Order: sequence, then C-alpha cells, then structure tokens
Amino acid sequence: MNKLAGKVAIVTGAAHGIGRGIAEAFALEGADVAIADVATAEKAQPVLDAIRQNGRKALFVRTDVADEQQVRAMVDSVLETFGHVDILVNNAGIFTQSLVEVLPIEDWDRVLNVNLRGTFLCTRYVLPHLLEQGGGRVINIASQLGYLGGREVAHYSASKGGVIAFTKALAREVSTRNVLVNAIAPGPIVTDLLRSETEEWKAAKLAELPIGRFGEVSEVAPTAVFLASDDASYYVGQTLGPNGGDVML
Repeated sequence: MNKLAGKVAIVTGAAHGIGRGIAEAFALEGADVAIADVATAEKAQPVLDAIRQNGRKALFVRTDVADEQQVRAMVDSVLETFGHVDILVNNAGIFTQSLVEVLPIEDWDRVLNVNLRGTFLCTRYVLPHLLEQGGGRVINIASQLGYLGGREVAHYSASKGGVIAFTKALAREVSTRNVLVNAIAPGPIVTDLLRSETEEWKAAKLAELPIGRFGEVSEVAPTAVFLASDDASYYVGQTLGPNGGDVML
C-alpha cells in the first residue's frame, strides 16, 4: 500500500476496462488520479467515486486524445487542479475489425489516430512537465497483437506495434533525466470489447492460449502499479506482457 503516495496520475481511457482498473489501483496505492476519456461524465462517475472512496482526489476531463487542442486543455486542467503530474498512462484506444482488402480508410485513420497519435499527443504535452520537475513515469498500453499481428486487425496491430516502438525510442531520449518509459502489452482480457466477440472467436482464441483462459483486468493493473512505482526504477523501454502465454519473449 501507498507505493504511489503523493503522486498525481493521468490515465486516459479510464472510464471503463483496463484503464478503470489501473486508475482504481493507483488510488488504492495513494495517488490522486485524473481521468481523460471520450465518455460522458455520467459514465465516468463510478470510477471517480471509487477513487474518492479510497481517500484520493479525482478529476474527469472529457478528452478525445486524437485532438491536439483537447489534449492540451486536458493537461492544463490537470496541472491547474493538482499542481503537478507524475505519471501518465496512455491507455485510450479503439478497435475495429476488417480485412485489409476492404478496410475503410476512415477506420485506419481513426484507429491510428487514437491509439498511436493519441499516445504521442498526451506524452508530448505531459513530458515537458515531467522533465522540468526532475522525473516521472510514462506507461503506454500496447497489445500482444503489436507482436503477433492478427487477421482482420492489421490497423490495430500496426497502431500497437507503433506504441511499442515509440516506447523504446522515447525511453532512449529521456531515461537519463529520470523519466522512465515502459509499456504493457496485455493479451485477451475480459472487458466489454472481449464480451462483444463471437463465441466462435472466443473458443478459437482460448484454444491458442497456453493458460487456457482469458485474463482479468485485476491481472493487468498491478503491472501498471509496479511500473509507476519506485520498484521499477531499473525498467527502461520495456514491454511487459500479462498475456497468458499468448506471446513469450
């Protein structure tokens, strides 16, 4: 407990799913948390309540991470409210499926804009504050598909592969200035996205997983807590994989 006492974190896409699990885990460890999400304030309210129930401060800023002006305004709002930022978790992402031969161009653009451009924009506007204050953490949420690729998800796989590469490159730029940058590449996790898949898809995926089951959000959030804490002080440019053995490196 209290591994993140006194810290302020921004978690994007935290109104639900893995982002929500990370935000709540951070609050349990003593951090104040800002939620940046395209969801409505009403949908974000449960996670805000959970953060406050742990005695921490919470802020919601409705944000499309692909929009530069909205990202700038979000970061300004967080700094105005909390005075500083210590941890950025780039979790916001979207997912669609299509074979490349019929992939709508707008789907390619939107997935890359949210998943990769959004990661860059949030980092771009938080990073100067981390450097100025002498340190911090950036945690990017990738996917095992960034390694594996997948049928009908070339655009999603490309975006998450880009997140992994961006993590490594940024880590080489800023680690000597005490900003540690790492990523998490979860496997299939029980979220609304997974629940929306067909039974046939889920059965086929289960057959591929060495562990024989899908993961839970609670099995990903501790990895983010670890990377945000002093326990991860020698982790630089790494991508950790809570994926049930879907990828073994």
